[in-house]
Parts: sequence; structure tokens; C-alpha cells
Amino acid sequence: MKPETLFYIIIAIIAIDFIIDKILDALNAKHFNDPVPSELEDVYDNEEYEKSQRYKKERYKFGLVSSTFSVLLTLVFIIFGGFAWVDEIARSISDNEIVISLVFFGIIMLGSDLLMTPFSLYSTFVIEEKYGFNKTTKKTFILDKLKSFAMMAVIGGGILSLIVWFYQISGDDFWWYAWILVAVFSVFMNMFYAKLIVPLFNKQTPLEEGSLRTKIEEYARNVGFKLDNIFVIDGSKRSTKANAYFSGFGKEKRITLYDTLINDLEEEEIVAVLAHEVGHYKKNHIIINLFASMVVTGFTLWLLSLFISSPVLSQALGVEQPSFHIGLVAFGILYSPISEITDLLMNFISRKFEYQADNYAKFTYNAESLISSLKKLSRNTLSNLTPHKAYIFVHYSHPSLLQRYRNLKCRA
Repeated sequence: MKPETLFYIIIAIIAIDFIIDKILDALNAKHFNDPVPSELEDVYDNEEYEKSQRYKKERYKFGLVSSTFSVLLTLVFIIFGGFAWVDEIARSISDNEIVISLVFFGIIMLGSDLLMTPFSLYSTFVIEEKYGFNKTTKKTFILDKLKSFAMMAVIGGGILSLIVWFYQISGDDFWWYAWILVAVFSVFMNMFYAKLIVPLFNKQTPLEEGSLRTKIEEYARNVGFKLDNIFVIDGSKRSTKANAYFSGFGKEKRITLYDTLINDLEEEEIVAVLAHEVGHYKKNHIIINLFASMVVTGFTLWLLSLFISSPVLSQALGVEQPSFHIGLVAFGILYSPISEITDLLMNFISRKFEYQADNYAKFTYNAESLISSLKKLSRNTLSNLTPHKAYIFVHYSHPSLLQRYRNLKCRA
């Protein structure tokens, strides 16, 4: 295939992906004003519903502007030889391929982040502030950016360096070593993310003794779930939106509650949310997701190994000297249609797992407390109660609130 042909394929993939995504957004937006299902009429009162409508529409318009800017920026960068320009800068600094790759991706990511920062600022300090969600200070916003850059440089840079080195010493067989590296890293992060990464951004404290902890521990004993680590995270430092999650395996497993969750829900509702999270663990969803992720990663790396040595990949982006980092960028774009398919599959599986976790909570605790907690969380985040089915299918990792309600109400 000629580089020119591949260049047009790359442009077409970016444009078609954007168009499909915007069509889905538009379809979803058309359903904003649909009548609220009778089962969910108690989620909002009239004033809250009008507020949720304004919020959804504002987020939709903002997303349209920000995503259009992002895709136009990408297209202009490709068409006018941006990757070749950055490659020249990187090669002027060093002739070591690992250093060149690090500088190349460092410039690309830093530049992209800086150009998109105004949109992030507007989203956080205008839209989220306007609707009462934002608790992030400008200082926290800046510190989060700096910490994220540092993590990307250390962790991302380290993994990239090793992958490039694998390629140098083993050629197209590099994918085996890269796969093992990513697999080990994924398991490590699943085990110790809460201990090593979360404290860089948030404060975690053990849930204090009291009726809530007693109820959680009693539930855990009843279902044979050994739980020593229950933590509260200061989510209110950045947002009023609430969450809870399960992490780790074995002795490292822990449940983390956002302080906003504790403030927003009754104790019975919090235990029901925890029962859902325990359901994920009992059904081995974490391990299955981790395994599926490793399979997809292995397939992607294997496919990359088949094409990475082709000079056409680099030439399609205007770079005459074939290199791993340019080939990686071109492959990433070309792979996106396959990535969309795997994402659809992973979201489909994820929604199935959410139903299973809900059912576990229903049968081991009670459905009504989980339903009321889901309704409260939806109300407090001004969530969309009438999403389009196609939008759910493509983008939702969880079923919609209505779908979860009907499942929980089902006697079977």
C-alpha cells in the first residue's frame, strides 16, 4: 500500500469515528425531553428536573464544541506534518531511539494537554460550578495536573522505554515481552493502586467505629466475605458527586467509600451499595475483567508487531525515517475501528456484570435499599433518565437507571 493511500485512510478513520460519535450524541440529546418513566417519577421534583434538563443540554453543547476542536486539531496536525515536525525536534535532542520516543510522546502529550486545558477549566469551574458540583480549588486543579504529568513521566515513560528496548533487542517478537510487562503491571496496579496512587491525590481514612461500620461488617460476615479494610476517601475535595469502589485481592482487598456517599445516603442504602460491590468480588468480575483486558492487550500488541516494521506507517504521517514511535501513532489510529468493537464487547460484558452484582445485592441484602440509593445518586448527579438505547449500547458500562430498576424489581 502506498503511503498516500494510508494517509487518506487515517484521515477517513478519524473523521468517520467523529461523525458516528456525534450522531449518537445527537440521538441521545433528542431524548432529553422524553417523558420520565413512571418508575422513576420520584427521582426529581419539578425544579430538580428542570435543572437536570439544563445541565444535560449544557454538557451536550460543551461536548460538541470541545470534541470538534479536538478532532480538528488532530486533523490539522496530521495534514500539515505535525508529527514530522515533532520527530525532528526529538531527533535534534538525541540519537538514542528510547530518548527520541520519550521526547516525542512527551511533547505530543504535553502540547495536547495544554491546548485542552481551557476546556477542562471551563468544564470544572463554569459548568460544574454553576450546577453546584465543583469543589475543586484552582490550587488543587494545578496540583492534580502536575502530579498527573509526573506520574505519566515516571510510569508511562518507564513502560514506553522498556517496550522500545524490547523492540530493539528482539524485533517483531517484542510483543511477547511487552505483553508480559503490561500484564504484570496491570496485576500490580490492581493490587496496590489504592495504597500507592490514590494517596497522591486523596486522603483515605479507615471508616470510624459506629453503626455504619457495624452494619457493613455484619453483612460481610453473613455472606462469608472477609473484610478488614473499609476506607473513606475525601471525594468532596473535588466534587459533590458520590461513588464507592472495590479494589485489590486477598489481604489487599478493600472497599472505599466517598465521603459524599456517606453524606448523601442512609446507612441501609450504603450497605446495599456495598453489597453490590461485594457481588462483583464474589462473582469474580474483577479477575474476569483483568483477564479480558490482558487478552485484548495481547491481541493488540501481536497485531502491532505485524505492522510496526513497515516504513509505510511512518511515511503516511510524513516521516521518511521509519521509527517505532511514529509507527505506533499510525497503528493506534488505524486500530481504532477494532478498538471500538472490543470496547462494545467490554461494555456489554460490564453491563451484564452490573446486573449480576445488583442481583447479588438483592438476594443477600435487599432490593429496595439499592433502588433508593441508585435514585438518590442519579438525582444528586442530575443524570439522564431517558438515554437513547443506541447510546447506552455504545457508551454505557452500566445499565441505565430504568434498566437496573426493572431488573431489581423482577422476582426471578
